[in-house]
Amino acid sequence: MTYREYPAPAQLRGLAECGWSNLVPDGVVLDVLPDGCMDLVWTGVELVVAGPDTGPHPYRPVPGRQAAGFRFAPGRLPSLLGGPAAVLRDERVSLDEFHPGLARRATARLEGGAPPAEVLLGLALELPGTRPEPAVQAVVHHLRCGRSAAATADGVGWTTRSLHRHCTTWFGYGPAVLRRILRLRAALALLRGGLPPAGVAAQTGYADQPHLSRELRELTGRTPRQLAARR
Repeated sequence: MTYREYPAPAQLRGLAECGWSNLVPDGVVLDVLPDGCMDLVWTGVELVVAGPDTGPHPYRPVPGRQAAGFRFAPGRLPSLLGGPAAVLRDERVSLDEFHPGLARRATARLEGGAPPAEVLLGLALELPGTRPEPAVQAVVHHLRCGRSAAATADGVGWTTRSLHRHCTTWFGYGPAVLRRILRLRAALALLRGGLPPAGVAAQTGYADQPHLSRELRELTGRTPRQLAARR
C-alpha cells in the first residue's frame, strides 16, 4: 500500500487538516478509524463525502485506481456542504447528492486526467456553503481538554440542549461521542509514538489501562497492541 499525506493548501488552512492520496493492492480491505473528521474523496471513479464515523469503516479501494482527498477538521465541512453532518454519520455519500453540477464538472476533469489534488482544491473552494462558525473550534477545544458537556456549554455560553443540537449539525453526533473520539485520536498518536498503554491512559484521561482497552476495542475493534503496530 502507498499512502501519503501532505499539508493542506493555504486556501484551506483552518478548514482542512491535510490532503492525502493512496493506492491499495487489489483485494485489500482496510478499516478507517473514527477521527471526528469528514473527507472530500475521489475514489478513482467517483467523488464522495466520507461522513463522521463512530466505529471502524471498511474501505474497499477501486482496483488499480489511486484515491485522493482532503481531510477536513472536525466540524468544518458540513457548513461548506450546506447540510447537517448527522445525515452522513457512518456513511459515504456521492457528492452528486449535494451539488450535482459541481460534482459533474469536477468528475469530468478528473476523468480527463487532471491532477486530483488540483481538482479537489478547486471543488472545495467552489462549495457554496458558508465558513464554519467560530464556536466550532471552541467546542472542539473544550471537549479535547476532556470537559463535560455541561462545562463545554457553559464555556461557549449555551445551554446543554443547544450544545447537543449544534454538535449534531456540525460533527454528526453529540458532545459525549465527540469527546470520546477526540480522546481516541490522542491515544492513538501516543500509542503509535511508542508510549506504553498505561502511560497513554494516564496522559489522555482514561481511568486506567483496562478503561483504555475497552474504549479502543469499542471504537476501533482492536487492542492497544494492534493499534500501536498499525501505521
